[in-house]
Amino acid sequence: MSNKAAVTFEKPLQHLSLADWHSRLNQLKNVAYTQRSDAFELRHSARNLRNETRIETHWDTYHNNDKLSDRVAELDRWRETMRIMLKRTVDEIQALKEEKANTERELDAHITPLTVVTECISMRDCRLGSELTYDDGDTELKNELCIVENNQRLLRDQNQAAWEQLNRLQEVKFKLELDLTDKDEAQAIDSHQLQVDKHCGDVTFKTDPTRVPRDSCTYGNWLEYCEELVALAENALSDSFSIRESLFATREKARNILRAQQDRTAHTLRKRIFETQRARNELEYQLGKMKEEMDKCLREIETLERAYDDKTEALKVVETRLENRAQRSGMELCVDESYHGLCDEVQKLRDTIKILREKIDATKTTYNMLRDHANKIDQDLQNKQHSLMTDIRALDLRGRLKTGEFGGLPTQTDRNIHLSRVEDEIPKT
Repeated sequence: MSNKAAVTFEKPLQHLSLADWHSRLNQLKNVAYTQRSDAFELRHSARNLRNETRIETHWDTYHNNDKLSDRVAELDRWRETMRIMLKRTVDEIQALKEEKANTERELDAHITPLTVVTECISMRDCRLGSELTYDDGDTELKNELCIVENNQRLLRDQNQAAWEQLNRLQEVKFKLELDLTDKDEAQAIDSHQLQVDKHCGDVTFKTDPTRVPRDSCTYGNWLEYCEELVALAENALSDSFSIRESLFATREKARNILRAQQDRTAHTLRKRIFETQRARNELEYQLGKMKEEMDKCLREIETLERAYDDKTEALKVVETRLENRAQRSGMELCVDESYHGLCDEVQKLRDTIKILREKIDATKTTYNMLRDHANKIDQDLQNKQHSLMTDIRALDLRGRLKTGEFGGLPTQTDRNIHLSRVEDEIPKT
């Protein structure tokens, strides 16, 4: 039996030594340890990152929710402030409109006093002769006319100021309503944002969400605008209140001044009527006495004329005697005592006739003077009677000032209703 060696075939690969094998094993072990350590560190840092980001996100969300809540609360406070200012503005507009309407009615009520005083002045300008004087009644009527015109000017100016203030209040009201609408919309948006979370259906990525919107402003500008708007409303309300007080004060002052002047004018007219009546009575007395004296003068003239006629006839008789005695003849035609007596009688009768003629002429002159003066008195009496009736009609005309709604000052509408007699056809409120 023969001994043969076993043939061993090795793979054609590089074989490692045991040292290399142990070295490789140690290397794998070290790499595995290192990677496990790195993985542990990675997992630890990832867990820390998750926790930190979760906490940071939670607190960021919490703080932003607080900020949104504070913003909503601030908007609610400003909305309430704006709502109060808007209500005050609306109430002030209504109050100012009422005051303006009252002032307009007061201005309309001055039409009747203006018409009455102008009619009184025109009526008293129709006085005749010496009665057309610048008396106290004329002065007071002109003063009343000036007061009415001045009151109308003041009331018109106050109405113009009220109208301008109403426009400013309407502008403030529009700004408040617009700002209140914006704040309602902003509060609704911010309140909705408090309810938005990851479970909402409209949560998506947005294009450039951190951009600053166009026409935006800073918080300081927004706060300054709100404060300025409130200050603007306060100033407008304060000015409106002052204008309302001015409207009321102007109406009352105009009414009181006009009433006082109307009373003064009425008193002056009554005084003038009394003076005219007294003067008329005096002239009537003087005219009666003048007529009595004229009658006496007329009777005296008739008596003087009869005496004149008697003396004329006597003169005729004496002259006839003288002429007849001149027809004597011879020595009988002598100038005797009878002749001298008749001549003296003729001279005396002629002187007497001359005196009587002069007296008759003087009496007629006096009578004519009395008649002319009586005519003047009668004409002046007629003028005074006309003036008296004019003043009485003027005083009666001023009775229209005692009717009406606003302190004795009727409106033109009231006057038209009264003249057309349609009071019963108007519904009573």
